[in-house]
Amino acid sequence: MSNNLELKQALVDCIRMLESQDIIDYNGHASILLPDNTMLINIGSCQRSQLTVNDICTIDMEGQVIEGAGKPPLEFHLHAGIYRARSDVKAVVHAHPKWSTYLTMAGKAYLPVYGQGSLVYPVPLLDSPNSINNKPMADRLAATLSDRPAALMKSHGAVTVGQTIREAFVLANYMEENAHRQYMAMQLGTPYSFSEHEIQMCKEKLWNEALFQRCWDHFKAKLDA
Repeated sequence: MSNNLELKQALVDCIRMLESQDIIDYNGHASILLPDNTMLINIGSCQRSQLTVNDICTIDMEGQVIEGAGKPPLEFHLHAGIYRARSDVKAVVHAHPKWSTYLTMAGKAYLPVYGQGSLVYPVPLLDSPNSINNKPMADRLAATLSDRPAALMKSHGAVTVGQTIREAFVLANYMEENAHRQYMAMQLGTPYSFSEHEIQMCKEKLWNEALFQRCWDHFKAKLDA
């Protein structure tokens, strides 16, 4: 139980940090897969900016509440679909970030213009703005994501996955920072896009648990302040 409490607190921290960065809004959600194939996820009606462990529920893959004082978000299917398709994934973040969503609204491809942002490149696109609130849409998103760490959804939002909630959080942060930089560079001209060699060098240097922890700690300190 104590371990689950720690996982719930990590999920709370993740969502509150993403909300403070305008990456998650009043509809965003994140989850952690538990060993018994259930998941921790924030309840749909919670205030993301004031989230506590009491706003985290445990559900099965059909959305049935096992523990908690509220119902999961309607898009719990998104999480369940990815967990069904990806045995390597233990955490999922679904957000509605501004800058990366602007790119999908304008039909602009996500480009690796920033070292950390290149870690998720290439980013597949779900060519639909529909909510992932049923199994067929969840399966469609999971197929679009395939074996990648992130995917975008046209005029909707984004999803990142990881072996830990920290990893999923950091990748969401990196992707949105890259999209912001890409957008700003596009106002001046054609952004420089990293070469395949440069992307590989970034992955070798930057896909690093210590650096992921540093990013998490940076935003956690700001949240605590």
